Amino acid sequence: MTVGLRPLSGSATELVPLLRAWLDGDEPLWVRTSGSTGRPKDVVLSPAAVRASVAATHERLGGPGQWLLALPPTGVAGLQVVVRSLLAGFVPAEDRSDLTAPRRYVSVVPTQLHRIVAGGEVGEWAGFDAVLVGGAAVPQELVARARDLGLPVVRTYGMSETCGGCVYDGVPLDGVEVRIDDDQQVHVAGPVLFDGYRDEPRVGEWFATADLGEWVDGRLRILGRRDDVVVSGGVNVPLPAVTAALQAADGVGDALAVGVPDDEWGQRVVAVVVPGESVCLDALRLDALRDVVEAAGHPRTWAPRDVVLVDAIPMLPNGKPDRAAARALAGP
Repeated sequence: MTVGLRPLSGSATELVPLLRAWLDGDEPLWVRTSGSTGRPKDVVLSPAAVRASVAATHERLGGPGQWLLALPPTGVAGLQVVVRSLLAGFVPAEDRSDLTAPRRYVSVVPTQLHRIVAGGEVGEWAGFDAVLVGGAAVPQELVARARDLGLPVVRTYGMSETCGGCVYDGVPLDGVEVRIDDDQQVHVAGPVLFDGYRDEPRVGEWFATADLGEWVDGRLRILGRRDDVVVSGGVNVPLPAVTAALQAADGVGDALAVGVPDDEWGQRVVAVVVPGESVCLDALRLDALRDVVEAAGHPRTWAPRDVVLVDAIPMLPNGKPDRAAARALAGP
């Protein structure tokens, strides 16, 4: 396996000495994006931007600590886990038994949090000072359940271009500015921004994200990606909202709403569903799931028009849903 920083590649053990030296310089590294919705890009991150992100994160969480590495170190979230530990004077832990610091943190994706809660392992994770969850839309019901069980969950919003999470529980980190334009597109500015893409320098103070959002009681709420809104029968349907409603339904172990081409509807919304354990399949009938979406306060026109049962939601190596693979499962 190739080891290096352009692009970031290698195991955590191999990357620790490279990143320790990198932090003392000024040459950028490249983080390759997941390509979940398009062609992968190499995001150029400077040591100064990563350091700014680390400092703001530890300030928000209450101080530096040791981080458990539960994500690939070659993605921005895993990179941050390694760097945060190094700047706090620790080596990132690859097992909970390796944690030695008084303050302990971990970053996970929603699928991991779901498995922790569903698998009865909450007690083993409750000793962390913060459990950051991000990388994809996080159902509020899952967060509430985890917090009720004692997990100190912090919902994060960010991307490779912002050195990872830059908004925690809807509030931008110190130094980060967020604005929403008239089309509800989210824009970010601040010292955590990337330098640009390889062969494509960033232009301007603000970075226009691919996300739509709104302010609710002074907190940022992400409505979904601009390309996660499909037009079905002339109606704009935000797929993340449908996904969240489906994931909260009784009898659903996991779910993802996708749009597939359709001659009649333009885009047909399909519910890709993993049944929960010992579930009555009647709860997963199409009409029942359509009722669930409407009961969540959404228009009936947002409800899925088909349901496909699968053993697991396809995932990318970084823990995000593989939407292209899910659309293939949903069929033409």
